Amino acid sequence: MIGSAAAAAGCRMPAPHAPRTHDDAQSALGAALDAATRLGATYADARVVRRRREHLATREEHVSEVGFSESYGIGVRVLAFGAWGFAATPDVSPEAAVGAAEGAIAIARANAGAATRPVSLAPVATYRDTWSTPLRVDPLSVPLAEKAELLRAIWAEARGEKVVFCNGFSEVLVEDKTFASTCGSLLTQSITRVGAGYKLTAVDPASGLAVTRAHELPPMQAGWEYIAESSLRADARAMAEDARTKLAAPPVTAGKRDLVLAPSNLWLTIHESVGHPTELDRAMGYEANFAGTSFATPDKLGSLRYAAPHVSLYADKTTRGGLATCGYDDDGERTQRWDLVKDGLFVGYQTTRELAGAIGLPRSNGCAYAEDYRAVAFQRMPNVSLAPGREPRSLADIVAATDDGILISGDGSWSIDHQRYNFQFGGQMFHEIKGGKIAGALRDVAYQSSSLEFWRSCDLIGDAKSFELHGALNDGKGEPTQSNAVSHGCPPARFRGVNVISTKAGAA
Repeated sequence: MIGSAAAAAGCRMPAPHAPRTHDDAQSALGAALDAATRLGATYADARVVRRRREHLATREEHVSEVGFSESYGIGVRVLAFGAWGFAATPDVSPEAAVGAAEGAIAIARANAGAATRPVSLAPVATYRDTWSTPLRVDPLSVPLAEKAELLRAIWAEARGEKVVFCNGFSEVLVEDKTFASTCGSLLTQSITRVGAGYKLTAVDPASGLAVTRAHELPPMQAGWEYIAESSLRADARAMAEDARTKLAAPPVTAGKRDLVLAPSNLWLTIHESVGHPTELDRAMGYEANFAGTSFATPDKLGSLRYAAPHVSLYADKTTRGGLATCGYDDDGERTQRWDLVKDGLFVGYQTTRELAGAIGLPRSNGCAYAEDYRAVAFQRMPNVSLAPGREPRSLADIVAATDDGILISGDGSWSIDHQRYNFQFGGQMFHEIKGGKIAGALRDVAYQSSSLEFWRSCDLIGDAKSFELHGALNDGKGEPTQSNAVSHGCPPARFRGVNVISTKAGAA
């Protein structure tokens, strides 16, 4: 049971939690909190985390790679002597947990001498709860042979004229964690994420030109049923035809063009130009030596015109299926939805308890996350999305309203500066729009802009029916680098007068 540190908060103790691999988890958590409190911590939390990851890769009809990793242990974080300390151990026993607490206290004492400002934590309520991903089929229960057969079958459908390679993959990531804190919270969560896809390569034997076409199925928080019931195999012939079409298409002519971006492309631009700039730790300079800073500094909050007046972008860690969705963050705060850009105005940041306290906010919005038991929790991106427009409007409607532009779907190469301001993005498929109609395919397309110029140029947004959720299983941040999974939802949207370049070698 959780010990006296939690009992002192006046909360009735729940039934013991039995983790899958160690029945001493709650005893270890309680021992860690009691030891930290006894040794002078003003706040402490502890997490028992089991993390499992499975990876499968195929090349044409062959399995090329199989990988499985697992970690299990307890991490203890303390606030003592005005500074943070953290220590972890793979031994989830009360004795080892006490040792981790002692180590965390020692690190906090050492850190206190280098502290440049006091740590102020925003208040948090006490929660006793469980949360898990809604799913029908545990993906780790599905035999590897079944997953491999799904991927190997793609090649049988896709192979043909000029389509010469097929690289497939499947990913499964499962996190089981139990969190306890000296605020009295006790939380258990099980989060399951899955992804699968493939990339076809087509080659013109005469010219040696090669192009690729990747399937656009987004990873999702779900069970294996999401992959099994997807259109991965059914789309294989269409993906192969796309690759041949792209191979025969002319290169784009550089210049200013109106862009119609499908959700499968726009999600990544949202991630880089809105998701990262609104991370408060980045805006305060905490990531300056690795992943950069942000142009969206705290002095601009509430005054910066980030986007066109009809554009709103929000963060939400409760989106069903979202890769960053969970019930509670690793500060023990309940997750929520909030605005980042409201009617074009920059109004919000992503925060943890420490970051919210640093700028005087009454509550964190629940963005603390640690990759596993060995990692320190810090601010990580929630699901960040573009709100649908209020008028009924589909992708076809936006194309029909565009006189001269380019429709881009799928994500491709990308680059953005360390202030998350100037950027360049590619895609998968590119179609020219003339007089409101698709006029043919293009290739070698990329677009360049700055975050503010880009979002201020948005003039048409699709409705809720055209909203899609896309994302990535691996978003890196921090030193040592930690990985976070995150989704971004959006409808299709149009952006006026964006600079388009040709990526063809030797193009002006």
